[in-house]
Amino acid sequence: MSDESKTTAKAAETPAEEQAGAPEPVEEPQVGPEAAAEDQPEPEQALTVSEPDSEPEFSITGSLPEPRTTYLAVLAAGVLALDVLTKVLSVAFLERSEPIQLFGGILYLTFVRNPGAAFGLAEGWTWVLALIAIGVVGFIAWIARNLRSTPWAVGLGLVLGGALGNLADRLFRAPGPMRGHVVDFLSLFDPFGQVWPVFNVADMAIVSGGVTIIILALMQHDYDGTVHKEKIDA
Repeated sequence: MSDESKTTAKAAETPAEEQAGAPEPVEEPQVGPEAAAEDQPEPEQALTVSEPDSEPEFSITGSLPEPRTTYLAVLAAGVLALDVLTKVLSVAFLERSEPIQLFGGILYLTFVRNPGAAFGLAEGWTWVLALIAIGVVGFIAWIARNLRSTPWAVGLGLVLGGALGNLADRLFRAPGPMRGHVVDFLSLFDPFGQVWPVFNVADMAIVSGGVTIIILALMQHDYDGTVHKEKIDA
């Protein structure tokens, strides 16, 4: 076989693609769910703005301030401590002493054991007054759960501290439990209570707290923080 015939046969055996010198096919990337998800740009993360914790304020929409039970308890404890301290000092220094004049005779420090109520009222009803004091203390403790008014906390704290102060005397002083006499040592304008009955710190707290509560009630301020306003017709 001639050289020309061998060349022709060899060319026939070679695939046409190799003869044409065509480039090899390029594999296209497969597009699947995972690949599509990777190709897609990540969404921008939403900015989270955290609001600072703040105490809810009273508004006409119905939100109420925080309870004021702590104010009530602190004020009542302060009144009770002051009342007990002044009574202990009075027993120690005034019981067997002459009245002490202060402020040019406006106030006198004297000593009286009172079986009655504040300012010397209701003498002989010691056990009844003790029961009333227990009821007052229980009532204030009950409504303190919903106490959200600072002025009411002040008024009730004064009344509670004063009631506890005089109740302690009725329970622990002579002549016996529920019959104990309250220690009074303050007198106005006269050393023996002729102008104004002799009183003590607890009596002052009870009267001051009671006046505060009456004023708040007249202004239609409730102890739960709400304010009632009357509608005036045009």
